[in-house]
Amino acid sequence: MRPRNARRTERISPPLSGPPPATGPETSNWLLRGKDDRLTAYAPTEGGLLRWTETAPGGPEWTGPDFFPAPDIENLTLAQGKDGYVHFIGRRRKGEAVDIVHAIQYQTGRPLTAWHSLGNPYKTDERGLKVGIPAATVNAAGSVHVFVRNAGRGIQMRRQAANGKWEGWKDLRGSKAHDGPTAVATSSGAVELLVPAEGKVLRWTQEKPGGDLTQAQDIPLTPAVRTVTGLETADDVITYYWNDPDSKGITAHRPGEDAIPLSGTPADSPVAALRAEIGGHDCTVLAHRGSDGRPVLAACVTHAEADGVWWTATGEECVGAPALAVDATGRVVLAVIGRDGALHVARQKPEEQGLALAAWTRA
Repeated sequence: MRPRNARRTERISPPLSGPPPATGPETSNWLLRGKDDRLTAYAPTEGGLLRWTETAPGGPEWTGPDFFPAPDIENLTLAQGKDGYVHFIGRRRKGEAVDIVHAIQYQTGRPLTAWHSLGNPYKTDERGLKVGIPAATVNAAGSVHVFVRNAGRGIQMRRQAANGKWEGWKDLRGSKAHDGPTAVATSSGAVELLVPAEGKVLRWTQEKPGGDLTQAQDIPLTPAVRTVTGLETADDVITYYWNDPDSKGITAHRPGEDAIPLSGTPADSPVAALRAEIGGHDCTVLAHRGSDGRPVLAACVTHAEADGVWWTATGEECVGAPALAVDATGRVVLAVIGRDGALHVARQKPEEQGLALAAWTRA
């Protein structure tokens, strides 16, 4: 299924006053749909976080950007539960000390809670400084799971218990892990974790929702560090997409199956992946920032990546990872942060059966 190219957006200079411009998102999970069906986009900026919110379900207008302070917080990641709550998890460094912090947005357009420290797996600052970039997911029961690479290059987890209180840090073991773990909660509530490592990929799974995460068989593949995205593409089946460090293309992989090369020319940011109905078909939509800086889009019937995907560049240069979502009208929405530091959005044309995008707009 070949998406048709959308018209390029006009380059617009950033405003002279107001919040600082956004910087490039490090993950692709930053365009989220709330319980009221409005989309919200989040992006890091100097000293905090920017947020744009649809004024009505399906848009096209947006409010924002609203600025939320996040002093000393870096490597911010987002996770959303079935209740619509958006969880923000970041790595905070103050001088020679590092901790992992957490905040929540309970409803679309509402303020964030105060930042709450989840601490550090280590009691000494020297080892604590080596804790890596967090990944997070929320299971069907609303329990937040946070994962970080530890000083010994294994993995540590901290999660909420059934009563809402946070459990202590738990060592999941593992070895030679790189930064950039990816966590996915399936529709049944089970959590799976994938971590790039030296010469392999580490994987942890749950036998049942809420149970212990146990290390599964290593995967003999080597994704580019900090480029892995996971998407549930069937009940309790996760497909992972990442940048291949050798061919510089995109790879699709379902554990237990052969890897599938998808070509493409990705930059050093992760792929955005979305499952959506297009023309009556269950499809997977993929987007990445190309080596020339422009967003690139493709789609295929879900689990039919081996039949080939066709990448189409669209819009102007962007920074960081693109994001994908389905809006209240069922249209695919592609969002990027432009080089002007603003949010730019392209929506699927409602009258088209395929994945054709309307003109880009600046929020």
